[in-house]
Amino acid sequence: MTPRRKTENELTKEAIVSAASNQFQTNGYRHVSMRSLAKDLQCSHGALYYHFNNKAELFYEVVSFYFDKLNEQMNRAEAQYLSQDEKLTQLLLGYIEFGLNHQQYYEFMFMVKEKEIDALSKRAANESYDQFSIMLNKLSNKQASIADIYSTFIALHGFVAHYLYRVKDFADVQDAAQKHVHFLKRAIMN
Repeated sequence: MTPRRKTENELTKEAIVSAASNQFQTNGYRHVSMRSLAKDLQCSHGALYYHFNNKAELFYEVVSFYFDKLNEQMNRAEAQYLSQDEKLTQLLLGYIEFGLNHQQYYEFMFMVKEKEIDALSKRAANESYDQFSIMLNKLSNKQASIADIYSTFIALHGFVAHYLYRVKDFADVQDAAQKHVHFLKRAIMN
């Protein structure tokens, strides 16, 4: 027996995640169903269950993709040939930039509250927060306390949440973001 070859129109996990991301952004979590997604992908809803057990698991996969993008943004700060102080600035500004350049992603990552997905979303958020915590600790002049790290994260999140859907993107508030980051750095470094 020869192995089955993929057809051009074969349903892939990536295609499902992409379509689901679009539907979640357009319609909101509550108004997306596996059947509506199957209709959009022109497949049976049973075909979706081959890749995902339910809508919550699919949403987690979408949100995990968003967190991967945020983590990549944070990693860029550390990978650059900059001073430690400049890397810290890039880490903090990068968080704000990601949130305001990807406002719909950010909303789903941190602001959608649904009982069936909260535990899954928190897992992805905690993994990203752990990475942020490690990087912040590494880039600060002193051993940052858990309270300092959490306060910094909440201050960044508050900035993004305040401007969410009030501005087009990061460029609209870049000066304010830089002042906010300068203020946070003074608190972290002292």
